[in-house]
Amino acid sequence: MKKSFLFILIAICLVGIQNLSAQRNKEYFNPKDLTIVGTYYYPEHWDESQWERDLKQIKELGFDFVHYAEFAWAQLEPSEGVYNFDWLDKAVDIADKNGLKVIMCTSTATPPVWLVRKHPDILKEYENGKKMDHGARQHPSVSNNYFREYSLKMIDKLAQHYGKDKRIMGWQLDNEPRPTQDYGKDAYERFRVWLKNKYQNIDTLNKAWGTAFWSQVYSDFSQINIPRVSQMFMNTHQILDYNRFYTDEISSFLDEQAKVIRKHANPNQWITTNYIPEYADGHLRKSNELDFHSYTRYMVFGANYGIGRKGYRLGPVERIAKSNDFFRTIDVIYGVMELQPGQVNWGKINPQPLPGAVRLWLWHVFAGGSSFTCTYRYRQPIYGTELYHNGIVGTDGVTPTKNGLEYTDFIKEIAKLRKEYDPTNKNPKSYEKRRTAILYNHENAWEIEKNKQTTEWNTKNHIDKYYDALKKFGAPVDFIDERNDFAKYNVIVAPAYELIDEKLIKRWMDYVEKGGNLVLSCRTGHKNRNGQLFEAPFAAPIYPLIGAKIDFYDLLLPQTPDNISFDGKNYLWTSWGEILSPDKGTEVWATYLGDFYEGSPAITFHKLGKGTVTYIGVDSQDGEMEKAVLKKLYSLLNIPILDLPEGLHIEYRDGFGIAVNYADKTYSLPLSDNVKYIIGGKEIETAGVSVWKE
Repeated sequence: MKKSFLFILIAICLVGIQNLSAQRNKEYFNPKDLTIVGTYYYPEHWDESQWERDLKQIKELGFDFVHYAEFAWAQLEPSEGVYNFDWLDKAVDIADKNGLKVIMCTSTATPPVWLVRKHPDILKEYENGKKMDHGARQHPSVSNNYFREYSLKMIDKLAQHYGKDKRIMGWQLDNEPRPTQDYGKDAYERFRVWLKNKYQNIDTLNKAWGTAFWSQVYSDFSQINIPRVSQMFMNTHQILDYNRFYTDEISSFLDEQAKVIRKHANPNQWITTNYIPEYADGHLRKSNELDFHSYTRYMVFGANYGIGRKGYRLGPVERIAKSNDFFRTIDVIYGVMELQPGQVNWGKINPQPLPGAVRLWLWHVFAGGSSFTCTYRYRQPIYGTELYHNGIVGTDGVTPTKNGLEYTDFIKEIAKLRKEYDPTNKNPKSYEKRRTAILYNHENAWEIEKNKQTTEWNTKNHIDKYYDALKKFGAPVDFIDERNDFAKYNVIVAPAYELIDEKLIKRWMDYVEKGGNLVLSCRTGHKNRNGQLFEAPFAAPIYPLIGAKIDFYDLLLPQTPDNISFDGKNYLWTSWGEILSPDKGTEVWATYLGDFYEGSPAITFHKLGKGTVTYIGVDSQDGEMEKAVLKKLYSLLNIPILDLPEGLHIEYRDGFGIAVNYADKTYSLPLSDNVKYIIGGKEIETAGVSVWKE
């Protein structure tokens, strides 16, 4: 988006925010709306005579916008260089006639067959040399130069046609983009160019990759290949760089699309995409040209999780909460582009969601601060791969499904909430005081998962132990990265932050010395950014920070767990334990039991300047130890916390409190009797929602 320098300057001075994405939100979404709701509609799937009926009913059900053209490249460009927007113009006209805005999509996930057959090199290639074929989606390679170039031609035509159209509220790029390996010719060449740009000369690469090991030394970038997944003992430093490369490939492909659209788009059209929140995928925070990031979330697809015997009908409370907390802090704003409308078709087992589940998820998305929610999809398909995927209406095209009507219920409740909205209302001070950041870098997960050292370790689960504890405290959590301002947070938790450098250590030191409280966990500071151990005592760069040394680490067998003693209570562990030697003045908070190093410190607390560093050198089995340590720290810091039961989350936004219950029992909310309930009440049942003002 192009803005004058003066406008940017005024925005920064008046609004006081650190990036333009938040400023753009003032234009894109009206705060008085709180949130808006839309649905995917595929006019190309249905007879044109039905469009008027369908879009009229979409509006009558309460939706604010529709989502078009995500997989429609074959209809938009039926033959090379021949574009047909007539059908899509009619669909936009009918949407506008019914008071619906439109999200327009690029169709790069599904190139037309004439393009695939004429240029089969655009297809992704597997390690064994076989290529994907036409007839699916996400089969083209974003590393193929011709595909990139031709995609941008199509997008340019689409943007020329709709960029000035005020009925188009925004753009979605591609569909659920994520890194996948490709072994095509262009991918090899682009990887080599990427490496040359990064390292400049081959000697620097050899040092970074440690190629002296096993005679892996390269004399020229042209000798380097993409690492083979099937080959054991591939160079882990090479794999780390390949992951970085392909993340950049996805991100740059999206950024190139955004730049083309922005040449033609009016200033009020925003640009986003719909990521799947897999937190080890680095592209989540790499697409710099997007106005904001959005995510896709499905909750019930037969996975064995949730609370109680039928918890799989709701899904776990953290699944939406964590997505909200991750995406909100990238650009301040976010949206949810796909939220489950009911039963799906792609799980191993596809059960019905619990009645009320869809409404619960909508409220949970809202609680995190979303600007919009869109559901996939309006009509259940009657042909294609997703025959049994529910829609807002069923296979007859007109009868709303029970789950679909929960969208209407939510829309009506939001309308009720708008009447209570007061822009001067603020979130409670106690809530904001416990706001905590989790410092996250996907590269740590990549590196640790390639060098786990024990089958007992799981990086995601380790991070979740801290996240889940904070949410039970009723703490608002912001996932941040190293581009964020640390000083905004009273407490920062950096779990298993393995890859470090001098710059990060200095930032941590400055943050703590000025009054910040840093929590680090085991596996932090072991390696440099290339994934190499330091030529120094183990994890030596963090010793001055934590006020202790790490003598060694241990890994237990699953059948022989041992205990950690913390504040008079024992906690089981097996996966990773670091044996610490604290400096004078560093407090020992927990010790090991049951082995040759019994009595040795496992958790330390170090005062540094005006702040503190808590080092948790062990990973417990169930997360209760991590919760207890954080609880003690927050008590020392006089940060008020709640003690919420499993499955109950409480959030605040726009001056409203929102509680959601994923548990298999009814809870009584820990609130004053003086609050004004707008939705629900003090007693909150399974799949229940309560909304209030204080």
